[in-house]
Amino acid sequence: MANKREINPILNQVLELGPTVAFFVLYIRIKEDTFTIGGTEYSGFIVSAVVFVPILLVAMSTLWALTGKLSRMQVFTAFMVIFFGGLTAWFNDERFFKMKTTIVYGLLAVILGIGLMRGRSYLEFVMADMLPMQHEGWMILTKRLTMAFLTLAVANELIWRTMSTDAWVKIETFGFPIALMAFLFWQFAQLQHYVIEDSEDAAH
Repeated sequence: MANKREINPILNQVLELGPTVAFFVLYIRIKEDTFTIGGTEYSGFIVSAVVFVPILLVAMSTLWALTGKLSRMQVFTAFMVIFFGGLTAWFNDERFFKMKTTIVYGLLAVILGIGLMRGRSYLEFVMADMLPMQHEGWMILTKRLTMAFLTLAVANELIWRTMSTDAWVKIETFGFPIALMAFLFWQFAQLQHYVIEDSEDAAH
């Protein structure tokens, strides 16, 4: 098993968030353009979505080479981007790339929900080493995060079906991540009393 190596936190964030920002910048620059490839016309959005795939793979490969590890979430996200990016290019239909977000959030909600029905927190299984917390706290967080993922899945469906591509790209790039991070920070603050600081605190 490869040992996990620590890297500069800023570089880590660049490698994790850089591909999404690159997609946004590229889309903004070519959104009005049409590209003819192999006799087929592709919109700027579809070209941006397809280019996003290798950018993401290069960033993840670099992260793996530097740290020796990729999270299950990163691998899952890469698979979904490759799959739906391929469908977007093959069918020349931007709806596939937009639906990707719904399916990712929806599957996460389903996976966490299955764990809850079994009386388990899969979130605890993945994150317990990074954040020691009592089981009750993990169950509460998992229930709330399941609802949050469902909400984001429904919101994405409503947004891409009723709003412009411009609006969807901006919300996908900035709105959803900011909303999710704000929700998590709020939840960690709410559940702070379940956090196990150290063995001495746990004994009190």
